[in-house]
Amino acid sequence: MGWQQVYDPLGNAWLSTLLAALPVVVMLGGLAWLRWQAPWAAAAGLAAAAMVAVGVYGMPAGMAASAATLGAMTGLLPIGWIVLNILFLHQLTEQDGSFGVLQRSIAGITADGRLQLLLIAFAFGAFFEGAAGFGTPVAVTAALLIGLGFTPLAASGLSLIANTAPVAFGALGTPILTLAKTHGYDAMALSAMVGRQLPFFSVLVPFWLLVAFCGWRGMRAVWPATMVTGIAFAVPQFLVSNFIGPELVDVIAAVCSMGCLTLFLRWWQPPDHWTPQGQRAAGAERNASAAAPSAGPEPETAPAAAPLARREVVRAWAPWGILTVFVFCWGLPVTKTWLNGWFAPKFALPGLHELVVRMPPVVPDATPEAAVFTFNLLSASGTGILLAALVGGRVLGFTWGGLVRAYGATLWRVRLPLLTIALMLALGTLTRYSGVDTTLGLAFAHTGLFYPFFGTLLGWLGVALTGSDTASNVLFGGLQKVAAEQLGLSPTLMGAANSSGGVMGKMIDAQSIVVAASATGYHGKEGEVLRYVFFHSIALASLVGLLVTLQAYVPPFTKMVVP
Repeated sequence: MGWQQVYDPLGNAWLSTLLAALPVVVMLGGLAWLRWQAPWAAAAGLAAAAMVAVGVYGMPAGMAASAATLGAMTGLLPIGWIVLNILFLHQLTEQDGSFGVLQRSIAGITADGRLQLLLIAFAFGAFFEGAAGFGTPVAVTAALLIGLGFTPLAASGLSLIANTAPVAFGALGTPILTLAKTHGYDAMALSAMVGRQLPFFSVLVPFWLLVAFCGWRGMRAVWPATMVTGIAFAVPQFLVSNFIGPELVDVIAAVCSMGCLTLFLRWWQPPDHWTPQGQRAAGAERNASAAAPSAGPEPETAPAAAPLARREVVRAWAPWGILTVFVFCWGLPVTKTWLNGWFAPKFALPGLHELVVRMPPVVPDATPEAAVFTFNLLSASGTGILLAALVGGRVLGFTWGGLVRAYGATLWRVRLPLLTIALMLALGTLTRYSGVDTTLGLAFAHTGLFYPFFGTLLGWLGVALTGSDTASNVLFGGLQKVAAEQLGLSPTLMGAANSSGGVMGKMIDAQSIVVAASATGYHGKEGEVLRYVFFHSIALASLVGLLVTLQAYVPPFTKMVVP
């Protein structure tokens, strides 16, 4: 006998919505404002979710426990598995000293912190988002930025802000393809519609990223490079999404953006210089010292570092090049299918699988909810990262014994972040199966004429709750379609808006924050990271909502809507 979800358990939409928001308020409030440690905040949020699900929504306690267990397992595989192995690779390069060589080689392209952000956080991160997604880009770019000298807070927060515009096409188009398959959208139409929304933000986000780092004055000095980075990403993003499909959008756009920025910097450099610590330095200081009278002999300076040999540079970049190849190959559907054919057992959660029934208006008819955990260890992105780390470690000269010891040290280092990720995913999964998050979604759906704006924020809410644009599309894609048809809007427009709005929620979802803090050694201060990015997330999501509203009602934007 199944248990049917109820979306207004108190018979009062306002009160039901307030109670549905309680788990999220407890977790985020404890994290950001009460300054609790992340595991405690996640545990408190999970406890609140259990009380609301069982005590208010009437979910059987056994079902609630099974839902939380499924979420915890999902948190460890694939998310925690990615974090563990990318930090393992980072630890190897730091122990070997090759990471220092890598830093100097990047400084050879540009020593300016602003341009390093464009190159690594935005463009290089977009490549990893397109190839793997699911936390990989934030883990990689945050680790690289902390090694280049960025503060832990800046490396974490700026990596999260940068990882927005590419998310809808992440993991070889998985969010778009899943939305189409699950809710009956046309995949190519969705791809094209998202490709007519996000390119605006692919140009805007690099500017936004730099303003967050160094303010308007610092950004203005590098606006040509910022424009090159954004346009070189946005144009391929539009063309590939509209004329080829969603699978390779981010990969192609990221390669174009990195290539164009690197070539541009060969003949253009900014008039001033900003350090990775966010301080204006060289250019202004040189100008000031040239204009000022000499007060005495110049102080002695440290001798310049010897130029890097090509062999050193190749060796330092080798592990990261190997990582890129492995991650891309592991992201290919043919690879995943082949590996899953070897080993990918599925486990239906007892007492939960197909016993929770989703009800209209979220779905057209009563639909049992599957609850299956796939132990796809071979095809998981984290496994590709682990193999890349082992191969890269051997290239760097580590023995097998040294690799094992380094892995054990890394596992001990990330034990608390892994616990936090498991608890946060348990919270998100419980709210999904209990119908708590759907109550929040329905509150957005009752906004009438303003639905294009609030429907976009519904996608944002979905990613903030679940940590995944794919999961948000599964959760709210059907609701978007039903609401759009009832209001006379394009279902394709609102399905795309769910994904496009969702990307801006990526920077405040709990698992992404924990991943970023773990990669930068900032564990225990996740609340600071959340406060750093929260305004940016709300503001950018609102701008996406305004664009979708224009596309829904205002010519000539309405001509952009895909039928």
